[in-house]
Amino acid sequence: MIDVINLKKNYGKLEVLKGITTTIKKGEKVAIIGPSGSGKSTFLRCLNCMEEPTSGAVIFEGVNLADKKVDINIYRREMGMVFQQFNLFNNKTVIDNIMLAPVIIGTHELRLKRHRNFLKKIRNKFSRNKDDFYEIDTTVAKIKAEARENAMRLLKRIGLEDKAHVYPSTLSGGQKQRIAIVRALAMNPKVMLFDEPTSSLDPEMVGEVLDLIEQLANDGMTMVIVTHEMGFAKKVATRVLFMDEGKIVEENTPQEIFSNPQNYRTQEFLSKVL
Repeated sequence: MIDVINLKKNYGKLEVLKGITTTIKKGEKVAIIGPSGSGKSTFLRCLNCMEEPTSGAVIFEGVNLADKKVDINIYRREMGMVFQQFNLFNNKTVIDNIMLAPVIIGTHELRLKRHRNFLKKIRNKFSRNKDDFYEIDTTVAKIKAEARENAMRLLKRIGLEDKAHVYPSTLSGGQKQRIAIVRALAMNPKVMLFDEPTSSLDPEMVGEVLDLIEQLANDGMTMVIVTHEMGFAKKVATRVLFMDEGKIVEENTPQEIFSNPQNYRTQEFLSKVL
């Protein structure tokens, strides 16, 4: 699903990623672990080009997202992103937060089709070869209604349907992060990217967020998660990447990484965190 080839990222003279190559297959649950400053979050953000790679390729379903000619926004719709800080809009209700992206994208595509049909209609008046019109089977009202229905379905899934019309400031940290996750799910992504999703939470709230991520894993969602939760990585991941100083130093199954690490840096790191 995602092929990363010799990925490098520099900030000026600082080399953060030093040539990463790996493949993330459909249905995999890849956990990225390692010390702070090892490039984990930068690597994750390069996967959907929120951070523009300095060089190398990120090939998502045959398309190199690092190619500047590619409209990256089209492919970001298929790669849900959840951040350390929840990044909810505090001036919008919970349900409006979840509906926002589907409504914006849906109405934009509708208007684009209408505009193109208008241009085709003009061309057809002066041309022997008549263009077929784009089929339009929706309206702005229908787009909003479907987005609202889907948002409520997602809220019911996480048991927060009663919070649909409140503002994020009234929610606990765990509730905010679960809302952030279902907001990403509202776009029906093919892969989910999690950047230390529990690092900003109080310890008693970590479990409810990890439980939701585990549910998604059990449902077959492809996911890449940067995490300091070693127990969670061992339980849920199908593969673990250990990063240090901008490189993937070791990668293996959770069982091998946690029980029999081969690289001395992996051994040293795990001896401090387990």
